[in-house]
Amino acid sequence: MMNMFEFAMKMEKDGEAFYRQLADKSTDPQLTRLLEKLADDEVAHYKVVQKMKEGAVVELPPANALTSAPNVFAQMKKEEWAVDRMSSQIDLYKKAREIERKSEAFYAEKAEDVEHAAQKEILLQLAKQEHQHYVLLDNLIEFLSRPQSWLENAEWRHMEEY
Repeated sequence: MMNMFEFAMKMEKDGEAFYRQLADKSTDPQLTRLLEKLADDEVAHYKVVQKMKEGAVVELPPANALTSAPNVFAQMKKEEWAVDRMSSQIDLYKKAREIERKSEAFYAEKAEDVEHAAQKEILLQLAKQEHQHYVLLDNLIEFLSRPQSWLENAEWRHMEEY
């Protein structure tokens, strides 16, 4: 039977692979970079969980994808032609969003199960980053669904300060 750490590491590897697949399919360079940064965040999560499994004291690095997202969306808005081509991939982004939701729930649940305070804190931070990925993907889906009005109307209402 797989323990929590092994399950989390597999989940992060699967997430990385999924984002890399999406990046390979993307025809927009801005979106490709964003998806690659999401994949890189999953690699960072994997390494953190791996170190936790080994009993090391770890610190979660900041999520790379989140810091560049507003610039990516602004650039994509300028290049309206790209949005039309990407709208066919909305279902894939919805799947990625669901994966992030499940990852967030997993880490939040496991944080309640561990007794070590430092591990609990890292698991809660992982849950928070997965939630932030969820919000980022939710914004992407909204943006691709309504490209003409999204940026002006949304005012990044879903995005927290990072």
